[in-house]
Amino acid sequence: MLPDRTSEFRLIEWFRAAISASPRVLTGIGDDTAVVERPNGPVLLAADMLLEGVHFDLASSTPFQVGRKSLGVNLSDVAAMAGQPRYALVSLALSRRLSHEEQTRFSQQLFKGLHSMSTQFDTIIVGGDTTSWDGPVVINVAVAGEVPTGAAVTRSGAEPGDWIFVTGSLGGSIEGHHLDFIPRVHEALALRAACNLHAMIDISDGLVADLYHIAEESDVGACLDETAIPISKAAASIHDDRSSLEHALGDGEDFELLFTVSPHDGQRLLASNPLQIPLSRIGEIVAGDSCRLRDSSGTETPLPRLGWSHLVG
Repeated sequence: MLPDRTSEFRLIEWFRAAISASPRVLTGIGDDTAVVERPNGPVLLAADMLLEGVHFDLASSTPFQVGRKSLGVNLSDVAAMAGQPRYALVSLALSRRLSHEEQTRFSQQLFKGLHSMSTQFDTIIVGGDTTSWDGPVVINVAVAGEVPTGAAVTRSGAEPGDWIFVTGSLGGSIEGHHLDFIPRVHEALALRAACNLHAMIDISDGLVADLYHIAEESDVGACLDETAIPISKAAASIHDDRSSLEHALGDGEDFELLFTVSPHDGQRLLASNPLQIPLSRIGEIVAGDSCRLRDSSGTETPLPRLGWSHLVG
């Protein structure tokens, strides 16, 4: 008789049993790698690491919410490429400050959040790793997605004259949206079908910071219309030393789509929004290398690099 499995492998078996079999997965959790069927066409690969105390606070968020967010940020990256997420790998480092019972309970609730998000977006969790250490909780998720040949939308295709659009509303994500957002996978696919997307990014670092990513990769500038920025109710309700507009421009973790299209496609989108959520034209791409903000009088001022940046290096 084999000896009883360790707590780590019991936890892995719990994960394995909780995932339904899929014909797309030839070999799932339990082997050295997952083996999945691959249709013809490019594969999208992305990974994000979430740290307790940086990306989530266990005093104000549940393990279920943390699980949804840890997969959701990756699905949002796939959406930014106008792709369809398919598979995910999850690595979890638990904190030894938790008892064995607390680790098990936390892990199971975290996985339920992961599984909830994966089911919602037809993404299968096919493996990963678990460990523990003396530091805070760390979750790393890697995803693989699909996109037809030539259909991936990058940050580098914006052209002078393009109209700049954004989905949803922006700012105030710390009030709860950063945990409960819905990645815009379906919206990205609908936009890809409705128009020729020139460049696109998901807003994780902040509207202005991510606009700069597009501008730099495309070697262009941009001008935003101050009065057109869609400000969220959460941003409007925050009372601190920043205006609601500043929150919308720089808070980050909105996980909305920021994209550019030709004026012709832009007019068609405004005339017939293909999405079930608001779509706003917020400015235009210009020649040069500066990003500016235009107020209601037409006066333009330079946009500083508002938004989040990890201090590394």
